[in-house]
Amino acid sequence: MTNQTQIATLASPAARPPVGMTPVLTRRQKAAIVVQFILNEGAEVALTTLPDDLQATLTQQLGDMHYVHTDTLNEVLTEFADELGGVGLSFPKGIAGALSALDGKISAQTAQRLRKEAGVRQAGDPWARIARLSADELRRMLEAESTEVAAVALSKIDVTRAAEVLCKLPGAQARLIAYAVSQTGAVTPDAVDRIGLSLASQLDNKPERAFNAAPENRVGAILNVSPSLTRDDVLSGLDETDSVFAQAVRKAIFTFSDIPTRIAALDVPRILRDADGDAMVTALAFAATIGQDEARDHMLENLGKRMSEQIREQIEERGTPKRKDGEAAMNTVVAGILSLVEAGEITLVQPDEEE
Repeated sequence: MTNQTQIATLASPAARPPVGMTPVLTRRQKAAIVVQFILNEGAEVALTTLPDDLQATLTQQLGDMHYVHTDTLNEVLTEFADELGGVGLSFPKGIAGALSALDGKISAQTAQRLRKEAGVRQAGDPWARIARLSADELRRMLEAESTEVAAVALSKIDVTRAAEVLCKLPGAQARLIAYAVSQTGAVTPDAVDRIGLSLASQLDNKPERAFNAAPENRVGAILNVSPSLTRDDVLSGLDETDSVFAQAVRKAIFTFSDIPTRIAALDVPRILRDADGDAMVTALAFAATIGQDEARDHMLENLGKRMSEQIREQIEERGTPKRKDGEAAMNTVVAGILSLVEAGEITLVQPDEEE
C-alpha cells in the first residue's frame, strides 16, 4: 500500500489503520491535527505569530483533512508531547525576536543599528507603542504629519487621549484633522499598519539622551532648594538672557511660597503626616517674618482643629527663627512635598489649572 493510500485511508470517515501498520503523516498534517485538537478543546492558539505563508499553508491543510482515527490522534499527540518535553532551551526566532528579548539589555544605539541593518521593525503592534505616548508627545508628532496621517492616528488611539491631543493642536489644524477623520472610511488595514510603522519608526530614531528631565525641570529642581536670594538672582539673570526659558523654569519651580496655590487643601494632612515636625514648625514660624502668611495659613487652616491649635502653640514657643534656619527648614518641607509628588502620593496643581 502506497503512502497516498495510507493517508487517504486515515482521512476516511470510518477508517482504522490496519494492524501493525502506522499511518504515514507529513509534519504539516500532524500540525493540523494538533491545532484542530487544541481548537476543539476551546483553547486559544496564537497563530498570528507565524509568518503569513505558514498561516496560509496550515489553513489549507486544515481544509484538506476530514477525519482522523482515535489511535492516530493519540500517536500524534504523544509525539507532540514528547517533542515539547525534549526541548531544553528555546531561542527567539530571528533578529527581531532576539532584539525583543534583549530589549533594555543592550544599548539603544546598538539595537537601532541592528534593526536597521536587518530591515526589521520594532516587535509588537506599533499602535500600542504610539498610544502610550503622552498627549504632548502625540501633539508634537502629529503637528509634523499630514492631515490624513493625523486623522488615522487619532482614529487608532483611545478616544479620551484623542480628544486631549485635539485640544492641544492649533484650532485650524484641529478642525482639518476632525474633518479628515470623516474621509478615512476607505483606508485599508495595510495602510493603517504602514502608517503605524512609519510613526513608530520615529520613536526608534530618537537619539539617546543623557538626561531624562527637561532643562527647565533640572534648573527648577536646583533652585527649589537654593536660598531665596540665589534663586531670585538666577531668575533675574535668566529673564535678561532668555525670557522664555526663564518662564519655563518658574513653572517648574516649587517653593514654600507656592503652597497656597499649588497644594490642594485635601493634601495638607498627608503632607503633615510625613513631614519633619521640627522643620515644619520652624518653617511656619519663619514664614510670617518674610511675608508668607498665606502659606502658613493654608497649612494650618486645612488641618483638624486640634492639630492646628497644637502647631500654633509650638510656633509661639519656637519664636522667630534665624534666616539661615528658617530657609533650611522651608527647603526641608519643600523636599518632603516633592518626594510625595514623585511617589504619586499627591499632585501639584499646575499654574494653568487653577481655574
